[in-house]
Amino acid sequence: MRFMKHYRFSISAAVMAALFIGLPMQAHALFEDTDARREIIRLRKQIEDVNAKLDGRLPQLEQKADKKGLIDLIGEIEKLRSEIATLRGQIEVLSNELNNAQKRQKDFYNDLDQRLRKLEPQRLSIDGREVEVEKSEQLAFDKALAEFKSGNLQAANQSFTAFLQRYPESGYLAQAYFWLGSTHFADQDCSSAIPAYQTVVTRFPNSQKAPEALLNIASCQLDVKDKVGARETLEQLMKKYPSSAAARTGKERLAELK
Repeated sequence: MRFMKHYRFSISAAVMAALFIGLPMQAHALFEDTDARREIIRLRKQIEDVNAKLDGRLPQLEQKADKKGLIDLIGEIEKLRSEIATLRGQIEVLSNELNNAQKRQKDFYNDLDQRLRKLEPQRLSIDGREVEVEKSEQLAFDKALAEFKSGNLQAANQSFTAFLQRYPESGYLAQAYFWLGSTHFADQDCSSAIPAYQTVVTRFPNSQKAPEALLNIASCQLDVKDKVGARETLEQLMKKYPSSAAARTGKERLAELK
């Protein structure tokens, strides 16, 4: 009876190992979690069915087993043990591949999530307002500003012009118009600088760049010998933005005009 229990255990283990080996190793390693759980449930059901059949046959084996039959069974069991040892090694390899595949999948989704988050619009405070800024929008503005700061006025002018056309509702509009005007101002093109600065003053009076835009308009007017216009612009600056740094500079320049 003890031998038959040992025999039954060995047969069950061999059947379970055979069921595992029936799965292609590469395919099993690539299962999704849900598919893997479904496959495990299916395999367990098959093992239960095989064990049920063994339970029905064991009484017959116990009745019919003779000496020669037992010797044959011992040889068969030793062979099964060897196969089981081999299969266990293969199952270990398969389990490691499955774990590695799951880890790679997890890393992939984490990386994908981080990439998507980088592409999502960001909430920023610009000129005292909370606005959403797209990643491409931020990159375009930063590129144009970097070109201006590096002294590449022509490239900066083109970049800010393209920015205004591509992002007409951007939270950076006031900044973009100001720096566009500044590319002209730095190039001593006041006829082009003034309209850009004036757009800041007219459309975005609450912008932090509005006082500086007025001051630069006055500077342009002085450059073209329009002292009357410069005086009016400086007075407007001090009236609308009296506490700004630009107003303090404007006050000094206004005193020089009198």
